[in-house]
Amino acid sequence: MLSGIPCLSRLLCLAAFGVIVSCGAALAQELPPAANRPVDFDTEIHPLLAERCFQCHGGGQSRGGLQMDSRELLLNGGDSGPVVVEGKSGESRLISLVAGLDPELIMPPKGPQLTPEEVGILRAWIDQGLVWHETKTEAAAYVASVTPRRPELPAAKEGASANPIDRFLDAYYALHSVTPSASVSDAVFLRRASLDVTGLVPQPADLDAFLADTDPEKYAKAADRLLGDRLAYAEHWMTFWNDALRNDFQGTGYIDGGRKQITQWLFDALYNNLPYDQFASQLINPSAESEGFVNGIIWRGVTAAAMVPPMQAAQSVSQVFLGVNLKCASCHDSFVDHWKLADSYGMASVFSDGAMELVRCDVPQGETAQIKFLWPEVGRVDPKRSLAGRRAQLARLLTSEENGFFARAIVNRIWAKFMGRGLVEPLDVIENEPWNADLLDWLASDLVDHGYDLKHTMKLILTSQAYRLPSVDTPPDSQNAYVFRGPEVKRMTAEMFLDTLSSLTGAWQENPQFAVPEPPKKKDEQPKPPVIRAWRVNSDPLTRAMGRPNREQVVTRRQSLATALEAVELTNGQTLSSHLQRGAESLLAAPPASPEDLVSSIYRHALQRDVTESEKAAAAQMVGSPVTKEGFEDFLWALAMQPEFQLIY
Repeated sequence: MLSGIPCLSRLLCLAAFGVIVSCGAALAQELPPAANRPVDFDTEIHPLLAERCFQCHGGGQSRGGLQMDSRELLLNGGDSGPVVVEGKSGESRLISLVAGLDPELIMPPKGPQLTPEEVGILRAWIDQGLVWHETKTEAAAYVASVTPRRPELPAAKEGASANPIDRFLDAYYALHSVTPSASVSDAVFLRRASLDVTGLVPQPADLDAFLADTDPEKYAKAADRLLGDRLAYAEHWMTFWNDALRNDFQGTGYIDGGRKQITQWLFDALYNNLPYDQFASQLINPSAESEGFVNGIIWRGVTAAAMVPPMQAAQSVSQVFLGVNLKCASCHDSFVDHWKLADSYGMASVFSDGAMELVRCDVPQGETAQIKFLWPEVGRVDPKRSLAGRRAQLARLLTSEENGFFARAIVNRIWAKFMGRGLVEPLDVIENEPWNADLLDWLASDLVDHGYDLKHTMKLILTSQAYRLPSVDTPPDSQNAYVFRGPEVKRMTAEMFLDTLSSLTGAWQENPQFAVPEPPKKKDEQPKPPVIRAWRVNSDPLTRAMGRPNREQVVTRRQSLATALEAVELTNGQTLSSHLQRGAESLLAAPPASPEDLVSSIYRHALQRDVTESEKAAAAQMVGSPVTKEGFEDFLWALAMQPEFQLIY
């Protein structure tokens, strides 16, 4: 996996045979010049060493006796002597090798060679005294504990929201000198909540009723109504869980039996709001209906040791349910966190029919992996148990109330889905410091107290004052410490985008791959066209361009930024064009009495506001007089291209 990362072991072996030439002052003239400026260890040197050297010489590894986990260890050199000379880069063996002066002794041995600029930075670092900082920053002093924590709920301020989330945030705002903004309009709230819970914009009748309601409990009632729509809820959250659980209708392995769907089990679990501890348990210790997740994908041909099915299971279970990414540690000891190769193989062995040998970077180590849970203090998995028995034990350990990371990971994901950013970032590094640890731990303990009912946590968020704050747009590359001021602006998923268009026009998807329960019909109600939402069909060029993954890997968050490919598909793609054609045909099947009224109703349904006079005039010009199907396609396209349509504010 990381075979392109260089290693100094070749140098040390060649040195033992006297092959290395002198790296004295005469050779220094041939090296790239040292950077003529101060270099920074944290932002320039450590990332370079981590990327190019640490596979073999970091994280406790010491190929050829050389270890680079600290300045002292680097200066100690390896089995063949020093590799750096403090203050003298021209005499440092490391520099002569990374500069590639001898074609037979280039480091790294594989992958791109260091650029002259990178060599110059390393030279300057050595010349300037090998300044070395501990890679753990002050912020990293936070140590996450697997032990659950139940913070005391702050008292509600007089006249302020009594929602527990807001009570924790009141102290947070004071600490960070934040004055919360006024709440968004009721129309913005209902659009935001409807899309977050059901993936659909509110129906005009529901919007009108909500706007007219003067009951202070209207937000709680709206949350109950949205969360109580079992079909809409399940259909929307199928997208999230299909991404996370690597489940799809087509793709690698499905044809030849190397992969198995869990669609029916997953839909039923969401439709029936299966408690989350049972949800996880039934995937880790599965039945025939849910075994596709831990069985993974049987890849054709020769595959890396890190991609065998038991290791896939360890990676997927840890990432999805614990917020722990074991991919690096599945090949070697990770140099970005504390997880070791033995940890990954310990988890993988739970899912293996037989003993597993440790394999580092596809090189067998001659050592048998010991079965274990990632946090042994929570409990152990008995290696003498059968495969089913070990999986059952793992499911109990993982969902145990003693394992605080299980509940933290899912409430963090739910918070991120509703608020656009997690309490902990990245979502799959749950041991990072939260921006509000008390709030995270309280939400996790509250989830446990309420029987792992995810809808309970969702309602808490939906009914908080924090959820109704105006949206903010934090740049993804911001160097400033994050401070919560409101939900982040979010982009619709591909499925939301297409479902919203369909709800406006009545032209839903075709060729569904899965059947859902039919909604109850009123007496004498005329049959309606089937509502086939976008998650129920195979991916296409448009949905792939808008971020629907191939689901061969766990995806817990889709990219929110627009891409060039997405822009091309939205402007010139045949997929969207065909959808708009069917939409226009559906709307104009019965000629509208007034095109102006149709335009106005579509605007209100799509954007939860009235059309402006300028928009009405532009729409009239597009749809034509008399109205044409092509003109209405153009109108629908222009409406769908508006940021106000595609973004969740």
